[in-house]
Amino acid sequence: MATDQIRQMVNFILQEAHEKANEIRVKTEHDFNLEKQTLVHEQKLAIQDEFATKEKDREVQERIARSTEVGECNVKKMRIRDDLLNSLLHDGGLKCAKVAQGQNYSQLMQKLIVQALIKIEEMDVTVYCREVDNHIVEGILKAAVAEYVEIMERESGVVLQPKVELNAKPEKFLPDSTYGGVMLTAIEGKIVCDNTMSARLGLVYSELLPSIRAILFPED
Repeated sequence: MATDQIRQMVNFILQEAHEKANEIRVKTEHDFNLEKQTLVHEQKLAIQDEFATKEKDREVQERIARSTEVGECNVKKMRIRDDLLNSLLHDGGLKCAKVAQGQNYSQLMQKLIVQALIKIEEMDVTVYCREVDNHIVEGILKAAVAEYVEIMERESGVVLQPKVELNAKPEKFLPDSTYGGVMLTAIEGKIVCDNTMSARLGLVYSELLPSIRAILFPED
């Protein structure tokens, strides 16, 4: 009788042990599978994040490359346009130089001196010109001053007696790049009226530049 009870108790304990072991095995497998799924999911997310980061970096690099290429193209285009505009200005200067070789140049120089005298509005003035034009200015300066005095008397009723001298210092002759014309100064050079051909060409060029751009670069 006692032996049967002991056997029953042993069997009960063994059964409990098997059931307990089975529970532990099932729970362990469940926890393992859950942890594995979690790790796989986290790894998948990490890979997706890494891919997204690399894709974003690639897109950024492509945008930078495109922007750089567009910028370089724009710089090149602007350089070509500037070269073209500068060539037009240079050609204009060459035409001005031809005007300075014409037979009516002395008359033009007289008008330029008169115009500059009216603009500078000073009584003690020095006239500067290119060395090649010095003899022309010498020949017309008196007539230019007389014309200026006559215009001012007619317009204002005042008879002026300006002192207008021609520059006598060789080192202060205007450069050939002015293409001709004159420059007047007063009050020891503090007041300047640049009426050279290059200065007038620059003014005309600035005024016409929008129209020139519209003609040459209509796509803008």
